[in-house]
Amino acid sequence: MALTVGGKRPAISQNSATSVKRRMGQSTSTQDCPGLPPVVVEEILLNVPAQQIICVCRLVCRDWKLMVDSASFWKERCRREGFKTRVTAKTPKERWAFYFLYKKRHNLLKNPNAEENFNGWHISENGGDQWNVEDVFTPHPDNTVTKCFVTSYHLCLKSQLIDLEKEGYSPAFLDDIQPDIIISDWYAPRWDCGSQYEIRVDLLDQKKKTLKTFNPQRVTFPQWNDQQWNQMTHVFKDYGRGVRFIRFIHGGQDTQFWAGWYGIRVTNSSVEIYPASEA
Repeated sequence: MALTVGGKRPAISQNSATSVKRRMGQSTSTQDCPGLPPVVVEEILLNVPAQQIICVCRLVCRDWKLMVDSASFWKERCRREGFKTRVTAKTPKERWAFYFLYKKRHNLLKNPNAEENFNGWHISENGGDQWNVEDVFTPHPDNTVTKCFVTSYHLCLKSQLIDLEKEGYSPAFLDDIQPDIIISDWYAPRWDCGSQYEIRVDLLDQKKKTLKTFNPQRVTFPQWNDQQWNQMTHVFKDYGRGVRFIRFIHGGQDTQFWAGWYGIRVTNSSVEIYPASEA
């Protein structure tokens, strides 16, 4: 497995490990590394970039390897970096993956809250009076969300295609670890008009062939509803090898064919890559 989530793996050589030993004032001819107390070595390693710890420091000697492979080392590293989580992975490879995934976790969708109009989105269906952007009419559970995308009286759909390798997740990492892919979307009707909401998310291979799909039934709201925000979520687990892209599509329309923007509202959409134990 590539030890970096994305990009090139650092070159590793015996000279790299040997030079680390020499800088630490330790013997380069024995398997173990006497000299510094373990607590001092651990403190030093906790301040070394994680990628170098795995690719270089871990190769210095047996003692350092045992330390770097331990659950307690990565728990402490997560604690120091402010990750409010528990490292429950059982193998060293899983612990490294957990750390890098947690550190890199972010929303892979661009402009999810309509703050930049439709920047980042591809409009595939633009029916009725077309898509629009409005201020939220009912406060969102996340009070930082103040805008939403609004549909019209014929079908409105928009999408994004996420290139996972460009986002920093290498093919080898995705195939070996298969981290959970978490989908979330928020939608709400107008109180005075019926509407429909739909969503489809596809996991695609290198040729953009669909491997897995989340495509629930449309959600229909009647006229005179409470116009509250609703959340749609899904977790892709154990989806197999070959996933390279994620296609996210959502939208809807009103059901009474009123001119203007009385259809479903959507905002605060997200696609995130999570450590499996955290999803």
